[in-house]
Amino acid sequence: MRSAIVVFPGSNCVAEMERFLRLYFKQTPAMIWHKDTKIPEADLYVLPGGFSYGDYLRAGALASISPVMEAIKKKAKKGNKVLGVCNGFQILCETKLLPGTLRINDNKTKGPIIPIATIYRNFVCKSVLLEPYDYLIPIAHGEGNYYHSKPTSVNVAFTYKDNPNGSINDIAGIFNKKGNVLGMMPHPERAFEDYHCSQDGYKVLDMFIQ
Repeated sequence: MRSAIVVFPGSNCVAEMERFLRLYFKQTPAMIWHKDTKIPEADLYVLPGGFSYGDYLRAGALASISPVMEAIKKKAKKGNKVLGVCNGFQILCETKLLPGTLRINDNKTKGPIIPIATIYRNFVCKSVLLEPYDYLIPIAHGEGNYYHSKPTSVNVAFTYKDNPNGSINDIAGIFNKKGNVLGMMPHPERAFEDYHCSQDGYKVLDMFIQ
């Protein structure tokens, strides 16, 4: 199975995602630059975490209008799998490949809080349990508070067992209606090595691509 990673200026989780995919699929994923309009064929396209374009304007907003996203939209429409992790999830929502939006974490967030900047006063870094699978996956975000005006209409993939950011209905990840686009705030690429909090990251891929 072929995989590819979309790289934006500011993406800082590319190396982790590359190793994660390479060891899982037993082949090196292709790297796609944000300016590319013609992209290689792949079974799975991944938008990794990180601060694309420095999160200027709004997390994922500038990346969503990068030239490459038109090609990703076409692949998604054809049925190719698309996974967005953290900032990648935000980009998928900004492009409307997924419904809803990701907002600044709620002020009532529980757990370790790292004051990075004013806008990220509630940046959360911890491992969380995801239902219904009880996956233990790390999170690291300041704008992971998922919102949708009609949350019961959303195709939910994961929910937080202990909501860390104020997301409506505890939503941690969602699918599109066809089920071939998945966005999630937790980082599966940080849950597969022996020294990680768990090896549940690969279970996410198992669930999504099988």
